[in-house]
Amino acid sequence: MKKKKIDHYTDKEALDFHNSNKSGKIEIISSKPMTTKRDLALAYSPGVAAPVRAISKNPEAAYDYTSKGNLVAVISNGSAVLGMGNLGALASKPVMEGKAVLFKRFADINSIDIEIDSSDPNEIVKSIKNIAGSFGGINLEDIAAPDCFIIEEKLKEILDIPVFHDDQHGTAIITNAALINALDISKKSIKKIKVVVNGAGASAVACTNLLKNTGVPQKNIIMLDSKGVLYRGRDNLNQWKLSHAVETKKRTLDEVIIGADVFLGLSSKSILSKKMVKKMAKNPIIFACANPDPEITPEEVEEVRKDAIVATGRSDYPNQVNNLIGFPYIFRGALDVRAKTINEEMKVAAAQAIAALAREDVPDEVVAAMGGERPKYGKEYIIPSTFDPRLISEIPVAVAKAAIKSGVARKEIKNFEVYRDQLKQRLDPSVTIMQGINSQIKKTQKRIVFADGEDENTLKAAIAFKNTKLGIPILIGKKDKIKEQLKNIGYSENFNIEIVNSNDKKKREKYSNYLFKKLQRKEGLLERDCDRLVRNDRVIWTSCMVSCGDADGAVTGNTRKYATSLEKINKVVDTRPGEIMFGLNMVVNKGKTVFIGDTSVHENPTAEQLTEIAISSARVVRLFGFDPKVAFVSHSTFGQPATNSTKHIRDAVEILQDKKVDFQFDGDMQPDVALNEEYKELYSFSGIVGNANILIMPGQHSAAISYKMMKSLGGAKVIGPLLIGLGQPIEIAPLRSSTSDILNLASVAAYSAGVINYGKKN
Repeated sequence: MKKKKIDHYTDKEALDFHNSNKSGKIEIISSKPMTTKRDLALAYSPGVAAPVRAISKNPEAAYDYTSKGNLVAVISNGSAVLGMGNLGALASKPVMEGKAVLFKRFADINSIDIEIDSSDPNEIVKSIKNIAGSFGGINLEDIAAPDCFIIEEKLKEILDIPVFHDDQHGTAIITNAALINALDISKKSIKKIKVVVNGAGASAVACTNLLKNTGVPQKNIIMLDSKGVLYRGRDNLNQWKLSHAVETKKRTLDEVIIGADVFLGLSSKSILSKKMVKKMAKNPIIFACANPDPEITPEEVEEVRKDAIVATGRSDYPNQVNNLIGFPYIFRGALDVRAKTINEEMKVAAAQAIAALAREDVPDEVVAAMGGERPKYGKEYIIPSTFDPRLISEIPVAVAKAAIKSGVARKEIKNFEVYRDQLKQRLDPSVTIMQGINSQIKKTQKRIVFADGEDENTLKAAIAFKNTKLGIPILIGKKDKIKEQLKNIGYSENFNIEIVNSNDKKKREKYSNYLFKKLQRKEGLLERDCDRLVRNDRVIWTSCMVSCGDADGAVTGNTRKYATSLEKINKVVDTRPGEIMFGLNMVVNKGKTVFIGDTSVHENPTAEQLTEIAISSARVVRLFGFDPKVAFVSHSTFGQPATNSTKHIRDAVEILQDKKVDFQFDGDMQPDVALNEEYKELYSFSGIVGNANILIMPGQHSAAISYKMMKSLGGAKVIGPLLIGLGQPIEIAPLRSSTSDILNLASVAAYSAGVINYGKKN
């Protein structure tokens, strides 16, 4: 069983992350326009009076006129923060904000964190009861047992919205899904298996309850706490432990493990020994879920049992029991039918849906999202990946159906196929794209040069590139300055990362000779001129490194203007044979992804150049997993109004028609016509209207203005500009790019180095 290296970050990096730009991780953004006096009047006074009266007459109207139906409160008192113990309510806030971010990222659910400074469960219940009407659901988090049981049970009795303690039920659902598949693979019946549960906290109790509800007989489950077996007649058992006590004379883990089919550990490090594993039944199932160190490692199990199926709570082993597979999607389904609760039927349905997903053949779209890796159902794949894009369309459907069938739903879903499509559209497509790219490049480990190594954001990106095993970074810069920056961001100055500069005489001579041969006739440069360029310019040096095979790709920019970097790269690197060079930006906003070109190279492209940009854009967009639909955009739509400035656009469309390309295109059209489905009826003759995902702009000025306005004013996520058509995988980060922007471009460079043949047109 292969173990992967865990990602490492310094405390300073983590603190800087939480304090960068705006403090914390969440903010409130209006979903309605707030620009005019009329907007404000409708949003607040007097316009707000109408929905107030409607809700007063019918409380259910709050789902229609407020954010209640897609709003979850993430609540904690900080009594059990991430396994670190009782650190207090305020200290739990970063965790609760993080949970809110996960709700949004994975299921498009709005969340707000609430920290209650109390250790009295009755007071906590009262506080939540008094604010619960504002929310569509309550997610309890990091509350110590037994208070978490008391709080959840009382809230379920008095509230008519879902209440879910994820530490309990999230773990239980994923564990149950894993067990369903492990039993299927090992050919064992759930009615006959013998289960040992080591641990009696919130997660263990919830897991055991769900196991019983799924079909494991109570007499077949033995639970242990830190004092040993929970047996009938044992003193000092609370009501939750007592419900799982059984008649047995056995008192220790070593005794009860004999002949056990399943070991479920939610306890502490190294408590299950190899000797104990040897005593288990044939084809044992071992879920060692203690974090950060499991009850036994998969390597240790493999040393004594080749027939075992092993899962842990860690991301560096196969079969990770990760709540992230469950809670966002369970709430999504519950909210979408306005469920009164999350009952056992809904939990079982979620577990079964997760299990079924792992048994299905993995489609190409999932393979792309996982970087070309096609997992196969078996001992090391019993749980879907947390980044499987099918989770959003499968689990909420199962949960919603169970809620409707069990009678706790207040809203029907008439067409579940339409609902599936709506769920898919909630995901941010760029996240899946970058996840797929990153998964792929982890296998190839390309050497990527970060040209501006002394720049803080570039240095952080290079470190992240190394720590997350995306590839091998090479920094260009002065060693003393880079070492100083390393200390500034919380690392040792001796952090293991390669640093290169012009002091390397052997490389300098190599690059000078290469550049002289290339430019002596082209620009009339002498050898000393080339040596000076290589010695004094990091972009030239970086480009030579890639061109001479000393690196696979590079990212530069961030400290200088884009055009300056491009001019220097062009001295060293030619355009790919048969292609045009241009900038292509991926822009994601409100769940829609569009590509915009040319954003950085051709100021006033000709009709022929626009045509080539469209063809190359379609090729690149296919590499990212999209079906290209090209719109040539303008201030006019299909010639109205007709002006001289749009002639080259219409000419480009005609040229493309003659080429008989294998993708859809149309134009000229205004951007809203290209992107807004409302125009389909007006222009029914065009298959591109309302469907475009590639916008070919009439000039660099309009392209650059458009994507920068979308990023600055519209809150769009932008990746790029990607430098398309260059003869080497080198990307340019725009001036003042963030660490994430630079990291994404480095990943794209590494990906391009692996999938594009730079010797000929691809």
